[in-house]
Amino acid sequence: MPADRELTTPRVLFLIGLVLACALSRLVPHPMNFSPIEAVALFAGATLASRWLAVSVPLAAMLVSDLFIGFHGGMWVVYGCIALMALAGQRLGRRVTAPRIAGYGLGAATFFFVVTNFFVWLGGDGAMYPRTWDGLVACYVAAIPFFHNQLAGVAFYSAILFGGWALLRQRLPAPAAR
Repeated sequence: MPADRELTTPRVLFLIGLVLACALSRLVPHPMNFSPIEAVALFAGATLASRWLAVSVPLAAMLVSDLFIGFHGGMWVVYGCIALMALAGQRLGRRVTAPRIAGYGLGAATFFFVVTNFFVWLGGDGAMYPRTWDGLVACYVAAIPFFHNQLAGVAFYSAILFGGWALLRQRLPAPAAR
């Protein structure tokens, strides 16, 4: 199927809609870091065959919600993490199981936590966290409560996305072979 026609298949349109709906959930009040970011990226990577779509859809969803939430200097780090998580989600491929989703979710949340907090420490003016080993440790320790919410968000949204998709696939007939 040509790439431009792949974008309009019912399956791809449904998946994109599901991803966008989760990303828009960032606009409703929620605990800090309880968001669908990691789950959406992994789900897009695991379910969208095109690498370009798998990366573009969660990034576009983030951009749309950031238009309302606001932009910040560290967005390039966040967006880079999302792109890498979508690529990692492609490794789930056809072997999507609950333990693998949990493992990838934990890995994605940990990766995001480590990378983004490192850049918070590195990019600061030194007033909040001095650029020393102790400052780096203090930055990560201060972020631990947010990491708990992040893990809960990954679990919640992964269950919705992957679980909902699995239930839907059981109820829909398989597409006819061409």
